[in-house]
Amino acid sequence: MLIGEMLTKIMKEEMTIKEVATMYSVTTQTIQRKIKKLGYEWDKKKSVYKYTGKPPQPLDVDFSTLFRKTPTISTDLNQLKGKSKKKGIGRNSANDVIDVLLAGTKPPSKRVYQGFYFDKDVLSIINSVPKNYKSELINEALRKVFKEKGLLR
Repeated sequence: MLIGEMLTKIMKEEMTIKEVATMYSVTTQTIQRKIKKLGYEWDKKKSVYKYTGKPPQPLDVDFSTLFRKTPTISTDLNQLKGKSKKKGIGRNSANDVIDVLLAGTKPPSKRVYQGFYFDKDVLSIINSVPKNYKSELINEALRKVFKEKGLLR
C-alpha cells in the first residue's frame, strides 16, 4: 500500500493504526515511528497528518518497503495481484543491493564486530539506515568498491 493511500485511509477513519500494525505484524508504536520517520506528524486538533519533512513527500512509496515481512491482510494481497514477482535480492541481482539496504528491505546477517571512525558526512548516511541494516550497508558498499578495484571476485 502506498504511503499516501494509507495516510488518507487513516485520516478518513477507513483504517486504524492498529490494523496497519496487524497487516505488517508489528506494534502500533512501530507504525507510528515509521510514519514519523517519513516526515509526518499527527495534528490532534485537525485529526490529520501534516508533512514536516524535506520535499518531496514520499506519498508514492510503498509502505511495505519499510518492513522485512510482506503484508498479511488479504486486501493488500489483491493489490499485489497482476504485478510481477520481485526477484530475490542477491549479490548478482540487477537491483543495486546498496539501494535496497538504504530502503531497509534486506534482513541483516551475522557479522564480526569491528569498530572504525567515520567522517560526519559518511556517518550521516549510515545513520539514516535502520539499526539492523547498517553493517549490511557498509559491507555491501565496501564489497562493491573492492570488486571494482579487482580485490574481490
